Amino acid sequence: MKKAFPPIVSPHSQILVLGTMPGEESLRRQQYYGHPNNQFWPIMFALFEEPLTDDYQKRINLLHEKRIALWDVLASCEGKGSADSDIRNEKANNFSSFFASYPHIRHVFFASKKAESFFNEYVGKQEGFAYTTLPSPSPANARMSLPQKIEAWQVILKSL
Repeated sequence: MKKAFPPIVSPHSQILVLGTMPGEESLRRQQYYGHPNNQFWPIMFALFEEPLTDDYQKRINLLHEKRIALWDVLASCEGKGSADSDIRNEKANNFSSFFASYPHIRHVFFASKKAESFFNEYVGKQEGFAYTTLPSPSPANARMSLPQKIEAWQVILKSL
């Protein structure tokens, strides 16, 4: 059974970026988007015109500074490998409690169509929130280049 990480969030977070479940390399490293070829961190640092760092604490600090929370839709699941299509016996995180604890969050960004699909199935979109689905930063999403993904993710900047 794979278990997700606790959220990266602060009392000042206004935006929530949701993935599905950490991949194998992320779980091994105990870091969100820990696979070196995943483009999440290069996208985030490019959005804010900051130099990319491998220092995980500095990555987390950037999210806190920009009022961005990071979590996954799923709390646990089974499945081999890192592909979302291999996820089985999934269980969602408790979003009622999360949103009650962090009332400043008003915009939810899904880091993939599959994250949105799981959210719709297990949680459901609620009034009072804006929802946007972004192209996956996964290296498996090769139909878009990094510059194209950065351009698509710039919508985050309009929500701050």
